[in-house]
Amino acid sequence: MKNIAQHVVEKPIYAWFVTLACLAGGLHGIENVGRLEDPAFPMATAFVITNYPGASAEEVELEVTDRVEIALQELPYVEKIISKSVPGRSEVQVDLLEEYGAEELPQIFDELRRRVSEAEMRLPPGAGQPLVEDDFGDVFGILYTVAAPDYSDSELYDMARDISTQLKRVPNVAKVDTRGVPYEAVYLEIDHSRLTRLGLSIQDLSQRIQSENQVVSAGSTVFDGRRLRISQPTPIDSVDALYNLRIGRPGSTENLRLGDIVSISRESIETPPEIIRSNGKPVFIVAVSITKGQNVVAVGEAVDKKMQEVIANLPLGVSVDAVYSQHRVVDEAISTFLKNLAISVLTVIFALCIFMGWRAGTVVGLVLLLTVLGTISIMNFAGIELQRISLGALMIAMGMLVDNGIVVAEGMVVGVRRGLKPKDAAVQSVVRTQYALLGATIIGILAFAPISLSDDNSGHFLLSLFQVIAISLLLSWFLAITVIPLIGSYLLKPVDAVDESKLYSAWYFRPYALVVRFGLHRPWVCTLFIVAITGACLWSMTLVKTSFFPTTNSPFFYVDYRLPEGTDILTTSRDIASLEKGMAEIDGILAVTSFIGRGSPRYMSTLRPEQPNPAYGRMMMRVADVRELNELMITAAEYVSAEKPDAEIEVTRAEFSPAGSSKIEARLSGPDTTVLRQLAEEVSAVYLKQNLVGLKTDWRDQSLQLVPEFNDSNAQLAGVSRNDLSRALAYNMLGVNIGLLRDDDKLVPIVARATAAERADLSGLSGKQIWSPTQRQYVPLSQIVPAFNIEPRDTTIFRRDRVRTLTAQANPQPGFNVNEVFKRVRPEVEAIVMPPGYQFEWGGEFEANEQANEATSKRMPLAFGIMFVITVLMFGALKQPIVIWLTVPMVLCGVALGLLLTDLPLTFPSFLGVLSLSGMLIKNCIVLIDEIDKRLDEGERSLATMALASLSRLRPVMLAALTTVVGMSPLLTDAFFREMAVCIMSGLLFATLLTLIAVPVFYRIALGSSLVSRAGES
Repeated sequence: MKNIAQHVVEKPIYAWFVTLACLAGGLHGIENVGRLEDPAFPMATAFVITNYPGASAEEVELEVTDRVEIALQELPYVEKIISKSVPGRSEVQVDLLEEYGAEELPQIFDELRRRVSEAEMRLPPGAGQPLVEDDFGDVFGILYTVAAPDYSDSELYDMARDISTQLKRVPNVAKVDTRGVPYEAVYLEIDHSRLTRLGLSIQDLSQRIQSENQVVSAGSTVFDGRRLRISQPTPIDSVDALYNLRIGRPGSTENLRLGDIVSISRESIETPPEIIRSNGKPVFIVAVSITKGQNVVAVGEAVDKKMQEVIANLPLGVSVDAVYSQHRVVDEAISTFLKNLAISVLTVIFALCIFMGWRAGTVVGLVLLLTVLGTISIMNFAGIELQRISLGALMIAMGMLVDNGIVVAEGMVVGVRRGLKPKDAAVQSVVRTQYALLGATIIGILAFAPISLSDDNSGHFLLSLFQVIAISLLLSWFLAITVIPLIGSYLLKPVDAVDESKLYSAWYFRPYALVVRFGLHRPWVCTLFIVAITGACLWSMTLVKTSFFPTTNSPFFYVDYRLPEGTDILTTSRDIASLEKGMAEIDGILAVTSFIGRGSPRYMSTLRPEQPNPAYGRMMMRVADVRELNELMITAAEYVSAEKPDAEIEVTRAEFSPAGSSKIEARLSGPDTTVLRQLAEEVSAVYLKQNLVGLKTDWRDQSLQLVPEFNDSNAQLAGVSRNDLSRALAYNMLGVNIGLLRDDDKLVPIVARATAAERADLSGLSGKQIWSPTQRQYVPLSQIVPAFNIEPRDTTIFRRDRVRTLTAQANPQPGFNVNEVFKRVRPEVEAIVMPPGYQFEWGGEFEANEQANEATSKRMPLAFGIMFVITVLMFGALKQPIVIWLTVPMVLCGVALGLLLTDLPLTFPSFLGVLSLSGMLIKNCIVLIDEIDKRLDEGERSLATMALASLSRLRPVMLAALTTVVGMSPLLTDAFFREMAVCIMSGLLFATLLTLIAVPVFYRIALGSSLVSRAGES
């Protein structure tokens, strides 16, 4: 290692081989490396869905949800269990510990399924089989809307199936999901009085249809040595076949045709589970998911090409539009990165040529290009995709990559100007700096470790940041000690020797020389001045706004629309339809896509779609200019609030935050629902006092239910059970499923229901008759149910870890910082007295921030401890490391000034920037002190020697800082990295200027009387 530069200079084939490998590998990597919008990270969440038809929310909670939770709580991998119980349905969300990666999740999910299967045996009769959904984290990055007016539901179903089949044939397409396709049913509308006269029950019709339509084996026979399967006659496969079905009257030989008894129609179901519209037109969605690790751009383009082929074969009048195309977003991001990369490289080379001369600048610039290409090559082979975080890491590393090259090249330039041959200058420069640069590079890498290597979701999301930084910085060090000496030995030309004092006569050396000499002769005065500046800047950090994760620059915003629980989906759809027209008229909104009944497909990794809810709708607005998005959000919120003042409105945009749409959440836990609602009212009163918006609870308001008074004694005398009553009431409302119609691959439910007039007449419900299976006749319903009452009931019950938990949610007004508002709200909410047995905790962005900071703080001591140990091992003493680490707080000086001047908040990514900034600063300090030590050892131990050593490192240190600032400037337009870029750019520039003075001054104090101020004088 000691003579590696000499070895490379004497045998250049090795360096040329490395150069060729970086060039060829980089070009190959650019074409083949995986490309994504956001990094793929494990979504360690599963849902267990169990239907329990007819049960109330409380019955579902106690009889189904609780049993499933007990089984899941025994798993050692579970972090928390959040359940939602609604009438007829249990949803249990299982969040696993974030330390488990993608490799362990499949096995954990298998064990989870086994536990759910065990719980199924303890579920009550009537409960369905629990369904485990572990693909919640799948991202469907390509969304198409298909509009087909004037086509039947059956034709739409066939169309959706054909499109899905064609797209699944595209290589590397993982899944294709169709949403919003209308469901249809065959309705038998029966006049109740006619059934009464005929003495037929709904059960009789159901039994006849099922016996006729059931598929059973007819066996086989032997004929001429062959076994022939006996084919079953064709079942009911059309409305006509159902119309001609013969029904026998009980107690007689008379057979009636079903069509003569009932009215039969095939149509859309009355209450669809989901409705989707695009710009006011009914559509269905085709969502495409791409196999993990594949090139999203290449696969997306193949999907688009296949879709064009599909469109060419679709019937007339069918239109297909792209709602979201992840591959185009990624392709644009990659193109922008390559453009910024070229600009950054040229800018860095230009700056280096100005300050170091065109020869040295060209050397360092070429190595910078090789480093970037080599990094992309290694990323390709290591399976690290180009995505938002890895691209940002390359931009962050852009300026840092030249640090090592600048130091080596500077040493070569100085050596040549002092009379050495270029080859000798190259060898001397590498030997003099290689170990200091290696240690400084490792320290710079470790500065990124605390967040990127944490086990939480933030760590998984940012993992590629650490990986790319580590690869690029280590590669830059290797190329600095191999390729730079070779190319430099060719480009640098021998010159006449110049005295070293004249090497630093340029204009930018003079002010620094005056300041550093003053500091070395008046160290304590200078120290007080430095401490005062640092203290003032640290105090100004208290004025900086704070936030968690920034918003994205996606050109979409959302309007979440909620009506009271129990609202029919058609009512929700009508409300949103009236809003769509107004939204489309707002200048700047290009398209409006509405999802009623559930959230949109998860087309971004940071999106958490809403679970099914008929009272919920989301309008997704695409805007023309992202810069106007906030103003459009305010306009949309004002419009919707004015049009629908009774609805719950929430206007949001896409964010990187793992927290939900409500930024401020107070969770209240306890046994009694009434007490929980009372506590939530107190919390909401505080929210209202502080002018928060979007006030709501996750339980929503209680909804009204029609509750029959069941007379047990009369029911037993009449031979009517509660199940008989439930079926009779269902028949008179939405209808009861009595069979299936088999139409090719479509199984269309056959639903028996009362006529439209009877269904609409609730007042006549008590005058209906109910079938008694025991008496084989109809009896008056009023004997069984003397009255119907309307009562408020809880229709949504949330629990966390098996404890009922109600969350009071709110948001700050648009334009207000979340953390500043939270500081005002927090003391008043925490002052609310909790009754015995009840608990309170904060959720929302506060909890997400706390969890991320906790995960980071666990690794910070280890990372910074290793960094300190490395500095100690490098110098073999404590004085130098202590001097270096005393400068670390100075990184906050420029950070505070930069954030205050730009009025940007300190976000979680910018906190990462502050940590990485400390590594950059330490790296510069190591280079500076290492040079001072070498000169003190080689020459006179005087203040003049320290000043000369400091001058010799001014240009490489300042150039390293300036190139970092220039390299990061393109990130100022990126929504995720904007705050981080400001922190690093302003922090590094200011801290570098400060430490160039502080390090010599502090080291002067540390060395004490061992130095002389001039020759011969102590």
